[in-house]
Amino acid sequence: MANQTTENQETIKKIKDLIKDEKVGMLTTISPEGRLMSRPMHTQEVQMDREEIWFITKKDTEKYEDINRNPAVNLAYAGSSYVSISGTAEFVQDDNKKKDYWNKIIEKVLNASADDPNVVLVKVTPEIAEYWESGLSVKVVKEFVKKMTSTKSIDEGNKLKDTVTFDENRR
Repeated sequence: MANQTTENQETIKKIKDLIKDEKVGMLTTISPEGRLMSRPMHTQEVQMDREEIWFITKKDTEKYEDINRNPAVNLAYAGSSYVSISGTAEFVQDDNKKKDYWNKIIEKVLNASADDPNVVLVKVTPEIAEYWESGLSVKVVKEFVKKMTSTKSIDEGNKLKDTVTFDENRR
């Protein structure tokens, strides 16, 4: 059990490292019709040790309504690697935190001020995450060729992909 905990902690750290420089993630919500809807969101803060990823939005948006109906969301980050995080979103009214995150870009994008009551924080609590390292193309091709010539499935022993389940006992 301790070995699994250590592996999860290492994977959580790896995921944080992979997304810390990615400013925009795709936030996927579920529409009233059951459709998956993805929207780019500027990541304000990643606190994987506290299992929190923060965003800012407005209440008069479809994503706000989607999360109000069903807080299950997914975050996808693509850059030098790929990360997918499934979790639960909640709205937080914290004026101090909102002002800490506030900048001219957010002001322009939302066409609002930090004091606007229509502006709200979104906290996503991760439940499960996967990442795929792309790194050097040679590494990817080498791993892919090894998988294609192996009798194992692509997911078995895949060094380019890892999954972590966040500790439900800490909630």
